[in-house]
Amino acid sequence: MKNILIVVDMQRDFVDGALGTQEAAAILEPAAEKIRGWEGPIIATLDTHFENYLETAEGKKLPVPHCIRGTEGWALHPVIAEALADKAFTEVEKYTFGAVFLPETVEELAEEEPFTVTLIGLCTDICVVSNALLLKASFPEVPLSVDAACCAGVTPALHDAALDTMRSCQIDIL
Repeated sequence: MKNILIVVDMQRDFVDGALGTQEAAAILEPAAEKIRGWEGPIIATLDTHFENYLETAEGKKLPVPHCIRGTEGWALHPVIAEALADKAFTEVEKYTFGAVFLPETVEELAEEEPFTVTLIGLCTDICVVSNALLLKASFPEVPLSVDAACCAGVTPALHDAALDTMRSCQIDIL
């Protein structure tokens, strides 16, 4: 059985940059520990935008430029990058909340073996929940979990609401 870890958007802009929060900063060490102890394939998603961000549908609703490809804010946070340094991992750039190519990447890493998926990262109520539901729809029989201690939402209340939503959709909350 392959156990696949998905590290969602643990980028500088979401921790201590344009959209950073103290809750995001607080999960750095637990997330890094999880990564360091992980035995199995790892995927790290990167929220990716471009210079025209403010002209996009997302940019019009959230007019805060962030994760602009190639900028310091787009990079993985150094604590997470260090935890991943000794690991073989696959980066997946995503241009919206859910990574549409994520199920395909998971299947490739599973190499036709049975697998589980665990998600950690940011933000629980936007990108974590979007990717968890995308994966649940793609792999309804695969054990799918989210480690709540390694996730943070835009606010603690939104984090809890997203966990409730995922729990309702039969995603295990650790």
